[in-house]
Amino acid sequence: MKVQQRSFLAAALALAGAPSVDAVLRFSCSELVTERLDPLVFPGAAQSPHLHQIVGGNMFNITMDPARNNIADEATCTTCTFSEDFSNYWTATLFFRARNGSYIRVPQRPNIDFDGARGGGMTVYYTPSYQKTKVTAFQPGFRMIVGSPMYRTAAEAAKFRQLTFTCLETMYTRTGETTSMPTAPCKEGIMANVRFPTCWDGTNLDTPNHSDHVAYPSSGTFESGGACPASHPVKIPQLFYEVIWDTRQFNDKNLWPEDGSQPFVWSYGDFTGYGTHGDYVFGWKGDALQRAMDDNCDVACPTLKSQSIATGNQCKQEKKVAEQIDGWLKSLPGDVEVTGPQPGTGSGGNPGNGGGNNGGNNGGNTGGGSCQVAKCAVVGQWSGCTVCASGSTCRAQNDYYSQCL
Repeated sequence: MKVQQRSFLAAALALAGAPSVDAVLRFSCSELVTERLDPLVFPGAAQSPHLHQIVGGNMFNITMDPARNNIADEATCTTCTFSEDFSNYWTATLFFRARNGSYIRVPQRPNIDFDGARGGGMTVYYTPSYQKTKVTAFQPGFRMIVGSPMYRTAAEAAKFRQLTFTCLETMYTRTGETTSMPTAPCKEGIMANVRFPTCWDGTNLDTPNHSDHVAYPSSGTFESGGACPASHPVKIPQLFYEVIWDTRQFNDKNLWPEDGSQPFVWSYGDFTGYGTHGDYVFGWKGDALQRAMDDNCDVACPTLKSQSIATGNQCKQEKKVAEQIDGWLKSLPGDVEVTGPQPGTGSGGNPGNGGGNNGGNNGGNTGGGSCQVAKCAVVGQWSGCTVCASGSTCRAQNDYYSQCL
């Protein structure tokens, strides 16, 4: 693995206002597969409502039984640089919506020092401490989610700290983060930043909503050395994803809605960005992660086994959900409805080839900020829209989702 320059890391971490940085474990994970599966929220379901891009070990499956804690023993390969990491990391995907209402998936691009990562991949960080205090690595069977795909307002999104976007002026840009999507063209793309809570209750490896067993510091932040709340007293590493979306081909404002509003929509039907979220299933081999945290590994980590990006690229999965996700599409994969505030009405064609064989219906961006189709259900934070086929039943899956069964 090419060793990253310390000066860049210092700049990258300055965005969090860190007073001092001891070490950061930073590495690349190439794409494993991109499809509509979510074994955390929809275990056993043949498809999840929206599209995800997944990286990490090849144990990722429709069902990842929480009672089976031996992911690292059962996986045979990983797309990540550290070959002892068979964890799975995933996020939603980003689409460009043309003026005629059709969609095309935005490609990803590799981060600095990680050229060649298949599908652009993801940059993963584990930070042991900013204050020279010991952290407890995640345990076998541990899993968590941060953020909610149902959120569409700043007030809702404020529940989860440090889920942000960076409009990249250069690939080194690490300032100017926003909690909503950038509203102007970004010269080098849009980087999504997903930081997970850093305090654990010390008991539960998971909870029904995949979030209650972790928490943020009761005051301050992980970077400022904030104390964990009494309910979640165990400090865990700060897990952090960077995903760079290559929006450069869409930077011509003539392709954007006529009112100038931003044209990108997430696979879960969100223009705002407030619904950004990330999922994690722990899968490090043995005590490898704890050793790396105890040794304050700083990018390079002699205590861990590593592999080249080219080797990681050889680890891949065939899609289990048979559907078209590339090229021009008439709707988002899964026919996800766009909810919440939307760009204004526009007219005109797609960039490039005018939409190809799967171009839209010349409908324009409808705006209006509300969904006009029947709701399947209202469950907890779920306020999205879907229509169940005749004979199927709408059923609540958990605090956040409903599904047609």
